[in-house]
Amino acid sequence: MVFHQDVLKELNKNITLSEKLESIHKVLKARFPFIDRIAVAVYDTKTDLLKTFSHSSGPQAPLVRYEAKMSDSRSLMEILETGMPRVINDLTVFGPSEREHTRRIASQGYVSSYTMPMYINGTFFGFVFFNSREKNSLEPEVLHYLDVFGHLVSLTIINDLMTIRTMLATVKAARDISAHRDMETGAHLDRMSDYARLIAKELAEPYHLDDEYIEHIFLFAPLHDIGKIGVPDTILRKPARLTEEEFELMKSHTQKGRQMIDAMLKDFGLDSFQHIDVMRNIAEYHHETIDGRGYPHGMKGDKIPLESRIIAVADIFDALTSHRPYKTAWSNEEAFAMLRQLAGMQLDPDCVAALVRNAGQVEEIQKRFRENPFA
Repeated sequence: MVFHQDVLKELNKNITLSEKLESIHKVLKARFPFIDRIAVAVYDTKTDLLKTFSHSSGPQAPLVRYEAKMSDSRSLMEILETGMPRVINDLTVFGPSEREHTRRIASQGYVSSYTMPMYINGTFFGFVFFNSREKNSLEPEVLHYLDVFGHLVSLTIINDLMTIRTMLATVKAARDISAHRDMETGAHLDRMSDYARLIAKELAEPYHLDDEYIEHIFLFAPLHDIGKIGVPDTILRKPARLTEEEFELMKSHTQKGRQMIDAMLKDFGLDSFQHIDVMRNIAEYHHETIDGRGYPHGMKGDKIPLESRIIAVADIFDALTSHRPYKTAWSNEEAFAMLRQLAGMQLDPDCVAALVRNAGQVEEIQKRFRENPFA
């Protein structure tokens, strides 16, 4: 009997996707030292946005917290049309580019590029990029290995992301099957998820947030009120003010949500999944307030997880600017003014400022996810 050293044994560990990507890159680089970068971008069909997600570029990554519309990139669209990876052995022959992502890549000396589309059951969901600082380095033997490693990266991403998305789809189905409505339309969840991602991106530098964390906030945001499934309709839909006893039952949705999520994570085998505490924190702590008067635990200031503070701002802003049977929709200016008043008391000032600074992008999100009056 002979024991063999598994060069990819790191993939068996409970580590982040970035760490897994770095492990794969290390093995590939041992054979082809000129492969200087592996990166992954994921695609959101609802917004047509291709978003940076993970990379092995180290601290000098040319593209982080970056997004662009797929339909605006003719070369990437051609990859989808053909279904074939793209090979460029000398990016300099194209001259200066107007595309920001191309300029950033070129600014760090990358001149060769291999781009592979990723699919799950025939559905496109992103790209794997391999880059080199050497011209004409992507020869047939190299491309053969990049095909194999590209699919390995793709399967690694699928294993992590698609399990989460399957669980989220299961949660959505549970919400739809139940009688629960509580005014939380699909458009509301889409808007507040995008607001949350917008805030997280704005806070990325001062809070040292990476693309994986930001994407997980975006993915998990719709679960913030999942615990309301366990609250009776008589309370959820009551048109009058809740009694003290009824309000206590309503407040229990935060802990019910945490319990439901813990049960689902166990069923899906995701208890120890990286970033999974982000999901738990969003459900349990999004009603905590900076001044300690929130619930369920009366946490104060930065003791409240950042993701919970982000969701609180996104959720309240969308509630203020949405029409309800008992209220008209506020203008964005009125809602921003209210957020500023609540900053430092109920809401995190940095999160409020991050949203207010991006009024233009907020309007774009609202246009993209308008309410359907017949829904």
